[in-house]
Amino acid sequence: MGFSGMRSRTRTVVGIDAAAQPENIGLARGTSARSNFSIDAVATRSSREEIVELLIDWCDETTLIAIDAPLGWPAALGSRLDRHRAGLPFDTDSNAMFRRRTDDVIHEVFGKRPLDVAADRIARTAHSALDLLRRLGDRLGQPVPLAWDWADADLRAIEVYPAATLISRRLPWRGYKGGKDEAVSARESLLESLTDEVLIDGAFCERACASDHILDAILCVVAGFDFLEGVAIAPEDEQIARQEGWIWAHKP
Repeated sequence: MGFSGMRSRTRTVVGIDAAAQPENIGLARGTSARSNFSIDAVATRSSREEIVELLIDWCDETTLIAIDAPLGWPAALGSRLDRHRAGLPFDTDSNAMFRRRTDDVIHEVFGKRPLDVAADRIARTAHSALDLLRRLGDRLGQPVPLAWDWADADLRAIEVYPAATLISRRLPWRGYKGGKDEAVSARESLLESLTDEVLIDGAFCERACASDHILDAILCVVAGFDFLEGVAIAPEDEQIARQEGWIWAHKP
C-alpha cells in the first residue's frame, strides 16, 4: 500500500484514540516519507489541557487529525428529539434513531458494527473528542473543520475506526485490548504485521505493546494516511455524512 505522487510533499497525521477520561486517551503522530510513513511520536497525558498543549506542539497548518470516536449523531435522532415529549412514542425505527449511515456501511463492508453513538457509553467518548477539537480550535483562534476530500490541505480532522483498519488488512481485531499477557502478545504481533507499511521506532513499539490506547492511536494514524492516499471508502450521500459524520476506512 505505497504512496502515490500526491505524497511527494510531507504530511503529518495525528492519531487520537479518544476516551471519556483524559488519562485513557492515546496519541500518536506520523509523518509521510516518499514510499512509506513513520511514527515519530506517541504519548498519553493526564488532563485535557495537557493534551491540547501537545496537539498544538504536534500540529501545523496542514496536519490531519484522525480520531477514533464518533463525530456526529444520527440525523433521525436530532429531528425527532426536538419535538418529543416524555411519555410519547417515537414514529421511527430504533435502528434509524440510534445508528448512522456510516455505521451501517462499516457493518456491511467489514462485518463489524461500531457502537451506537446515540445509545451507548460511546456518546461520552464522542463528546470528549468534539470537546478536544473545540479546545484546540479555541487555542488556535479558528475552528478545526472535518475533511471530506484527501486534497484538503489545511488543518482538518476525520473520524476513523481501528477495527476496520485492521480488518481491511486482514489482521485480527479481537484480543489485543487490556493488560493480560495474551493481549500484550497480540499487540506485539499486530505491530510486527504493520512494519511493512509503517516505520515504528523500537521505543514506540514498546509503548504500544504496553498500552492498547497507544496502539489504537497508531492505527488512527494509519487510517489517516489511508484517507490521504485516497483509498478510503467515501460516502455515497455526502449531505447526510456531513450531518452525521463519516468513518473513513480503507477499501477492502
